[in-house]
Amino acid sequence: MPERLVHIVDDAPALAADNGGTLTMVLVLDGFLDAGNAAGRAAQHLVDLSDGPVLATFDVDQLHDYRARRPPMSFVRDHYESYDAPRLVVRQLADAGGTPYLLLHGPEPDNRWEAFCRAVREVVERLGVTRVVGIGSVPMAVPHTRPIAITHHANDPELLSAESPWRGELRIPSSAQSLLEVRLGEWGHPAMGFVAHVPHYLAQMDYPQASAALLEQVEIAGRLTIDLSGLRAESEDREAEITRYLDNNEEVAEVVAALERQYDAFERAEESGSSLLAADQPLPTGDELGREFERFLAGLDGPDAPDGDTDSQGEQD
Repeated sequence: MPERLVHIVDDAPALAADNGGTLTMVLVLDGFLDAGNAAGRAAQHLVDLSDGPVLATFDVDQLHDYRARRPPMSFVRDHYESYDAPRLVVRQLADAGGTPYLLLHGPEPDNRWEAFCRAVREVVERLGVTRVVGIGSVPMAVPHTRPIAITHHANDPELLSAESPWRGELRIPSSAQSLLEVRLGEWGHPAMGFVAHVPHYLAQMDYPQASAALLEQVEIAGRLTIDLSGLRAESEDREAEITRYLDNNEEVAEVVAALERQYDAFERAEESGSSLLAADQPLPTGDELGREFERFLAGLDGPDAPDGDTDSQGEQD
């Protein structure tokens, strides 16, 4: 008989009963939909604000591919120590007004997605979750100088609070998080989510602007109040870094300007109801952007990085 995939504490409180029969669970799985570390940083912000008890723990050994995503550990002079074991847990948190909610966060399962979905269903039904709200982010050909666009999605059309910018059907790579939304809908549990569009030239660095934008949506969907002042301060610092870099790198600034023109043309077309394809405004290719922003990313390793530092960053696992 296989081991249980999730362990829920025996004395888990009846949070929904204490909150008028409603309980939101925020869902953040690291490893796929997280350009700019937007969702991961958002989850960490929630924990920093209200680090509550763990109510459920998933058996990561059954879900994680250690060779594909090797956990870090420390080697101190002559011995190994401080192994950072991956954890996939459900935490009890509270918003600024004391309203309880849950946060399911940790590495996306590498395998056994269907079993993982069934385990989450057990958590939802045992703890009385009434709505699951997932967040993520994807790299897009958009400029950082324009508002962050958000794609809304849900397993029940009545949960949607904005119209989708997409038309027709898109064939995309699946994720455990997206599959979970589908399965929860089949089991009669409301689930929805938000995906931030992060400028793809900033996708490999922390982009707190997107984290704040995602949590604004979580506030609305989950009827929560979240202190975003810390994230907004980080966003201002990051924006200042980017501005300083662009002021000293004309070629990079020109590429951003091209993205701005394309973005604005799309906006005008949307408002007028005409074609989304802007005439005479060619979008730079991925190769062109990659070449232009290799130095951009290297220069933003830290606030004090020298302008002439053009070493390439190592690829992330």
